[in-house]
Amino acid sequence: MNLLSSILRFIFVFSVVANGAAISFDENYKITWGYDHVFPFNQGTQVQLSLDQSSGAGFESKLSYGSGYFHMKIKLPPKDSAGVVTAFYLTSKGDNHDELDFEFLGNREGKPIVLQTNVFANGLGNREQRLSLWFDPTADFHDYKIMWNEHQIVYFVDDIPIRVYKNDTKIGVDYPSHAMQIEASLWDGSNWATDGGQTKINWSHSPFKAYFQGFDTNGCSIQESSTNLGQCFSENYWWNSQKYWKLDNAQQKVYESVKKKYLTYDYCSDRSRYPTIPPECSH
Repeated sequence: MNLLSSILRFIFVFSVVANGAAISFDENYKITWGYDHVFPFNQGTQVQLSLDQSSGAGFESKLSYGSGYFHMKIKLPPKDSAGVVTAFYLTSKGDNHDELDFEFLGNREGKPIVLQTNVFANGLGNREQRLSLWFDPTADFHDYKIMWNEHQIVYFVDDIPIRVYKNDTKIGVDYPSHAMQIEASLWDGSNWATDGGQTKINWSHSPFKAYFQGFDTNGCSIQESSTNLGQCFSENYWWNSQKYWKLDNAQQKVYESVKKKYLTYDYCSDRSRYPTIPPECSH
């Protein structure tokens, strides 16, 4: 089954959650840096972040969460965006932090933007996967989503699963255990993002602009510093019910198709970095 036919057949219940009434930015989010590079409009239901040589910008959720289904609709900077990083992620604060990343690595005009995901747990990261997208992420908004429960973390592009990270602590796998906030940012990643840092930002094309929508949240709110997430694993939250402990058959088929056709780097297969296969890569 090719990817297009899989997508057309794929009816995913989560999609209804992220398509409710528009909510303004200020209801659930606050600006954290680059204040004069953040521009809300459409009654606050859309935000533009801008990057130039003076600054980028970022924002975060007002609350922290211990589980949930999180999303952000994003349209990336067009044309020559080499060195520019647009990010949407969950992160905890302090030492031994947890973090779940979407990072969009810009490129020269005509070359593909790379989507990199990463998982940090107990302060340890270096779990990068990279893939090319099957659409132009600068042409329109697409919905990037993270589902996090006690059993698995799933990354989605629109309703397509692109990465699964299982809770296998019983075999020594680190799994997020801290309350996390939702964050987004636009920043200068010239030292690493494009061609390993060899291709830098061309500032003559600045300001670079990324657009964000979808400021509703679906998560179990909890104290920022909490590591007691038990209450957030209650099946009173729909994303914790048993049907979301693993991908269903249709999701699994689409996921395998995406990995086969679009995955360009997987740390699990990088023997130069990991002579011994990390335990979570047994999946």
